[in-house]
Parts: sequence; C-alpha cells; structure tokens
Amino acid sequence: MKITKYNNFKNISGNKLKVLRKNAKMSQQDLAEKLQLEGIDLTSKEISKIENNNRLVQDFELFAFAKIFKVSADEFNVEQ
Repeated sequence: MKITKYNNFKNISGNKLKVLRKNAKMSQQDLAEKLQLEGIDLTSKEISKIENNNRLVQDFELFAFAKIFKVSADEFNVEQ
C-alpha cells in the first residue's frame, strides 16, 4: 500500500523546513540555489509546496535540507 498522506499532511517536515529557512534569513530561492550546489534540483515553487504540505519530500531531499541547515534529519520529525 502506498501512503501519500500522514495525518492529512503530504509531509511532516514542511513546517520545520520553513522555520529553519526563515531563522537562517534565507529566501526560498536562496534555498533552491544551495540545493542545486548539493545536486538537488528543486525550484522555489517546489520548496513552497513542501513548506505548505502540498508536496512529498524525498529522503535524499530531506538529507540535503539537514546538511544545509547543519541539523540532524531527526530535526524534521514533527513529533519531537
């Protein structure tokens, strides 16, 4: 069975991503550019969809977010 939602969200990491990005005073475009340096091709529009829980996050994207913000991938666990 393929799961596409968890507690009515398409991802559980979008809110944390938004907080980390804003705390770093980074725009969605800035984050997209940093992701490209890591080999991840996401647009600012896709980042917006992630932050608003309208797009699933791939595991490799999550690890790239963690690397950019210098946090553990566990930081994105909404239940912590």
